[in-house]
Amino acid sequence: MPRNPERRTQLADAGLTVLAEAGARGLTHRAVDAAAGLPAGTASNYFKTRDALLGALGERIFERLAPDEAVIEPLAKREPGIELMIDYVRYIVERLLNRPELSLALLELRLEAVRRPGLHEILSRTLRQGFDLDVAYNANAGLPGGAEEIRLLHFAIDGLVLDQLTPGTGRPYDVDTITARLVRRLVRED
Repeated sequence: MPRNPERRTQLADAGLTVLAEAGARGLTHRAVDAAAGLPAGTASNYFKTRDALLGALGERIFERLAPDEAVIEPLAKREPGIELMIDYVRYIVERLLNRPELSLALLELRLEAVRRPGLHEILSRTLRQGFDLDVAYNANAGLPGGAEEIRLLHFAIDGLVLDQLTPGTGRPYDVDTITARLVRRLVRED
C-alpha cells in the first residue's frame, strides 16, 4: 500500500518539534505520533527504524529552510560581486535564526549522528548534497569564491548560529555586521 506523502511530511514536522523541544533522547516513534495527533504506530509505519526517522528529519529540515523565491529572484538579478554574496549569506543566516527550532533540531541530529553510524551515513549524504548545491549555485550565479570558500562560510555560519542559539560569547554584536565581515574575510573578489 503506497504511503501518503502528506502524512510523511506531517510526521517529520512533528518529529522536528519533538526533537527541538525534547532533544534526541525524547524523540521516539510514539512521541512523534502524539505530537502529530495520530494513532500509535503511524510513525513506525513510515519510518521503520530510528535512523530512518532521524534521517527523514534531517531531510525535512532542509526542505523547510529552502529559500523563498520571492527573496532570491531580485538578488539573482543583481550584478555578481562581494556585496551580493554578503546579501545571500545574510539571507541564509536570517533563515537559520528565524527558524531556531530547525537549527536546534539540526544540531541535535548532528550530535546524535556521532553515536549512530546509520544516521551518520544518512545525514552526511544530506549535508554533502546541500553543500554541493551551494557550491553549484555560487558558481552559476557568478559569485566570488569556490568550494573552499563555501566550506569556510559553512563553518563560520554554523559557529555564528551556535553562538546565537546557545550560551555564547556573552558579548553583544550585530549579526548583519558580523556576517558581512565573515564574507569579506573568507571570500576574495577576483
